[in-house]
Amino acid sequence: MSLWLTLAVNSFALGGLLFLLSSGFSLIFGLMRIPNLMHGSFFMLGAYLGVTFLDRGANFWIAAIGAGLITALLGGLIERFLLRRLEGQVLPQVLLTLGFAFIIGDVCLMIWTGDPWQPSTPAHLAGAVQVAGLFFPLYRLVILAVAVVVAVALWIMVDWTRLGAMIRAGVDDPPIARVVGIKVSQLFTLIFSLGAALAAFAGVMGAPYLSVYPGLDFEMLPLALIVVILGGTGSLLGALVGSFIIGFLYNFGQAMFPDLAYVILFLPMLLVLVLRPQGLFGKVVA
Repeated sequence: MSLWLTLAVNSFALGGLLFLLSSGFSLIFGLMRIPNLMHGSFFMLGAYLGVTFLDRGANFWIAAIGAGLITALLGGLIERFLLRRLEGQVLPQVLLTLGFAFIIGDVCLMIWTGDPWQPSTPAHLAGAVQVAGLFFPLYRLVILAVAVVVAVALWIMVDWTRLGAMIRAGVDDPPIARVVGIKVSQLFTLIFSLGAALAAFAGVMGAPYLSVYPGLDFEMLPLALIVVILGGTGSLLGALVGSFIIGFLYNFGQAMFPDLAYVILFLPMLLVLVLRPQGLFGKVVA
């Protein structure tokens, strides 16, 4: 029973981390239709920036927010001056974002070398919480709590604010949105920057949990892709549910069936692609 409970807590923590990563990917891909293959690189870049700030004595939350802002600026510049020129051209967008993924990976390797970084858990988040005689790491519960807060904030922003209404209008019918005065191009830059910031913030949150090393970007990118395909593009609820499904499948698969871990991980995605291509909570797009 203790093993099952421990795996469950770890699965919730991983699911929360995956949501922080995949929510930004879902916004970019679901709303802007940009297959952003450098999203995992934003995760790794944010993690490296965060551990650098922490190494210089910065507060953990300031380091996470700072890494998110820097990565958001980089993402906004790429969208504004490069991706915007390729609007509606899927293959060039794939090649561009994939190229930037390799560039960011090489820059990180040049600056931070190939040695793994393992930042310690922040002192105020260290320790454990006792539940039913078992001790669970406090930090992993904090990751889950942060994911829930971010999910609620994104839901309120998209569904209940004027900004969210303008974003939805710009996605549904850009020409009409421009006619009524909505600056669609600026909104799309904002969405792309927000997605990059969420990925970088997730990288800092995941650094004490996963450590930071070259190749982390292309380890996290497939997980984000699976979550978005499973939950449905553009659906925050789908990203949330899909993240926890993948978190449980990944942890329990690795523990119970290590030889079939990737089969267990990718099989639900294949079934969804065959039976419900729009995802569990996605909508059919004409």
